[in-house]
Amino acid sequence: MKPIRVSQLNSYIRRVLSSDPVLSAVSVVGEISNFKRHGGGHVYFSLRDADSKVNCFLPSDVYEALPRGIGDGDEATATGRIDVYERGGYYSLYVRELAFQGAGGLAAAFEKQKAKLLAEGLFDPARKKPLPVFPLTVALVTSDTGAAVRDMLKIITSKNDVVDILIYPTLVQGPDAPARIAEGIAFINTNHPETDVVIVGRGGGSAEELWAFNEEIVARAIFASDIPVISAVGHETDVTVADFVADARAETPTAAADMAVPDTESIRAETDALFFSMKDGLSALLEHGRLLTEARRPARLVGMLENRIDLSAAQATATLASFRAAVYAVVSRAKNATTSAYARLVASDPARILSMGYAALTKNGRPILSVTEAAAGDAVAARLADGSLDLTVEGVRGN
Repeated sequence: MKPIRVSQLNSYIRRVLSSDPVLSAVSVVGEISNFKRHGGGHVYFSLRDADSKVNCFLPSDVYEALPRGIGDGDEATATGRIDVYERGGYYSLYVRELAFQGAGGLAAAFEKQKAKLLAEGLFDPARKKPLPVFPLTVALVTSDTGAAVRDMLKIITSKNDVVDILIYPTLVQGPDAPARIAEGIAFINTNHPETDVVIVGRGGGSAEELWAFNEEIVARAIFASDIPVISAVGHETDVTVADFVADARAETPTAAADMAVPDTESIRAETDALFFSMKDGLSALLEHGRLLTEARRPARLVGMLENRIDLSAAQATATLASFRAAVYAVVSRAKNATTSAYARLVASDPARILSMGYAALTKNGRPILSVTEAAAGDAVAARLADGSLDLTVEGVRGN
């Protein structure tokens, strides 16, 4: 048989599998893992048992018709046909029906592990150590070939140019991973006790790929660490036992790197601002002290007293002048009033009037003010300027 192209081989395999009556309507029981729903609504996941797994594709219409949501850890029976994706060269179970059986083995094991360690106090918040504010050494216990370590190095070095980074390379999945991770944490504590914080974790993956961080040996190594530990496993939705035991949990390795170290550039800016603020405050305080000292010098005090005396003397002189002017005005007004009164008094003097040819008539010693007060035959006296006359009234005439 002559050689054929890859696409021809995959196309042939697809025709063979689709024509098999068993594989066109097969039911498979397993635990759901690596669940993902894409933007179009279709769902991709794996069905696994203790020894193997199969990739599954669930159309959006079937997913939306399910009686409840599905997720990692569910035990389910998927019925459908085996299909081959020719471009990728892999097969998957195209699911048309999905029936739930309950919690799968991984989910049950996870809850059992959690309950055991919780009862022993490994999750006690009171025993968690605070993260250092200004760490000088950060250790990364993770794979040295994955994207997670590169992301963490990028974040730490971009934020902080002071901290030293120690990398302990380890397996992060597979049967040997739990022991290697635990060894890494213990190694850092024993050989590098000056380390300020340890980040333990890896990038995202399926539930079985992250399972190493659910193992008891890893949890106990984190709990026994004298150095604060940040757990950074998978994505935000991934939760492992390590997250509960660690002193702090980060949603992703990138978030852990950001959490572990401060921004040195920001610290320098704040320090510079504080320095200049303190400098300005100290300068103002010194200037105030200088002015006080200058003000208390004897020569300056004498000058200030002389100035105050001169000012007081000027104020006294001005006050005296004002007082004199006020007194003068009062006296002048009194003098004018007296002169005016005297003139009026002189003008109304009876002797002066009589000297002008007038006479004052009296009857029985009382002044006669009206012709009605005298009658014919009455005796009256007429006083003149140089004497008086005794008269007898001959008659009375009115105006």
